[in-house]
Amino acid sequence: MPAKVRKAVFPAAGLGTRFLPATKAQPKEMLPLVDKPIIQYGVEEAMHSGIQNIIIVTGRGKSAIEDHFDVSFELEYMLESRGKKELLSIVRGVSDMIDVSYIRQKEALGLGHAVLRASELVGPEPFAVVLADDVIEAEVPCLRQLIDIYEFFCAPVLAVMEVPHDMISHYGVVDADPISHNGSKDRVYRIRDLVEKPKASEAPSNLAIIGRYILTPEIFNSIGSIQPGAGSEIQLTDALKHLLRSRPIYAYRFEGTRYDAGDKLGFLKATVEFALRRHDLGAQFREYLKGLQL
Repeated sequence: MPAKVRKAVFPAAGLGTRFLPATKAQPKEMLPLVDKPIIQYGVEEAMHSGIQNIIIVTGRGKSAIEDHFDVSFELEYMLESRGKKELLSIVRGVSDMIDVSYIRQKEALGLGHAVLRASELVGPEPFAVVLADDVIEAEVPCLRQLIDIYEFFCAPVLAVMEVPHDMISHYGVVDADPISHNGSKDRVYRIRDLVEKPKASEAPSNLAIIGRYILTPEIFNSIGSIQPGAGSEIQLTDALKHLLRSRPIYAYRFEGTRYDAGDKLGFLKATVEFALRRHDLGAQFREYLKGLQL
């Protein structure tokens, strides 16, 4: 049996420049989708996938993330004294949700470098990586889907999805062969090669890597062995390409809907669709949208 995936790393040291000026004084991970910060969706996904420990890689100006998952004595006391039991339960639920550790990335040197910063907290065991910008709505949590594939093949697994040809240059892309698994031939792939942000004319496929990974501790040696790549940063995709020389890596075309909440339009789409699904907001919000003169 493979070792159990107990930890998830959340790289969260980026500057969030696409959302300036909103992110000048607050982390982009704390921007709310309806009434919940982006990063909480990822943490809840990890929790519902059986993950026990969260490691958040932070940077300067990210203290709001730590405050969010910490106990707020003054707020809890105020809510309790005013008899607001439902809100008190919500607030306590956030701080009691899961065990969280933090490590600083003093300089934004790329996703690979952020993952490497978590190596001592991860230790010699498999772990997940979650990019909070990618909010995924799925009946079975996306991480749980990946963990199931990892446990079957005992190898690293990357979440992938098909993207339009004109958007492929924004992603890491896999060159992979489909393999049969549980009666399906179009969800699991064995990776032959990986390319970070290729030109559309040079992309090996339209299967883009999305922000969910199940990795093994060998990745840390691979990260330490590579040179800066695209954008002069230490790219996780390049480290995975290095690791591919010594062991198989799989891709899984996950079931669910992915929202790019790190993009303004994607963030707006997610906000609208998540609000429409809410039992306390959906009906009224839908009527409001119908009444707009577009």
